[in-house]
Amino acid sequence: MLVALLFSAASALPVSAQRWKEKPLNRPYADLKRWHLGFSVGGFFQDFSFTHNGNVTPEGEQWFTSIPDLAPGFCVNVMADLRLHKNFNLRFEPGMYFGGATAKMRDYTTGQELSQNIKTAYVVLPVELKVSGDRFGNSRPYFTVGAMATYDVSKRSSEYLQLNQFGTYLTVGLGVDLYLPFFKFIPEVKFCFGLNDMLNHKRPDLTDDPQTMKITDSIKKMKSNMVVVTFYFE
Repeated sequence: MLVALLFSAASALPVSAQRWKEKPLNRPYADLKRWHLGFSVGGFFQDFSFTHNGNVTPEGEQWFTSIPDLAPGFCVNVMADLRLHKNFNLRFEPGMYFGGATAKMRDYTTGQELSQNIKTAYVVLPVELKVSGDRFGNSRPYFTVGAMATYDVSKRSSEYLQLNQFGTYLTVGLGVDLYLPFFKFIPEVKFCFGLNDMLNHKRPDLTDDPQTMKITDSIKKMKSNMVVVTFYFE
């Protein structure tokens, strides 16, 4: 009985493959264009990691900072895609990322806790190399590698933590081109690894406020990483 079922399943595979091949292709010449234009919308999570220096204040306080929970953000981009080869494209995707996170600061000597809501509004400038596989029916998988520069245009104020306006990231992404009758729909997930220290250590606005400056003084480095899920329309 089992042998008969396996034989029937094996016999059906060529028929299924043939039906797939016979399925009409949507936009069969779309990938032959030199330039592709489009836009994307999506969401992202940004995490900040802190390296502490063990600084102890004159009052004996030793502060540590963390981001206990991640909050989702929203992103929107426009896209220009240059075809370099049948399997290679160069993409430029300027856009805006709006997000935020809540930082928790704790003094381990007294148990005192503080918090700050960090809001960000990034102008992003990603440049990526897209490496695509062969098209299979109306889908085509790919991955990307690239770099992204960010500039934070959110309002600055005298808070415990103040972020640098400029940031740089290495990016790696995975996605699939889905060919629909009138356009391409492209879901993608991208991982962004921060390269520079995001914390502004020079705070002249806190010169006369050591009780606020003590949080910055306790941190050696602040790094940022993102996970971005986007949906492209091309």
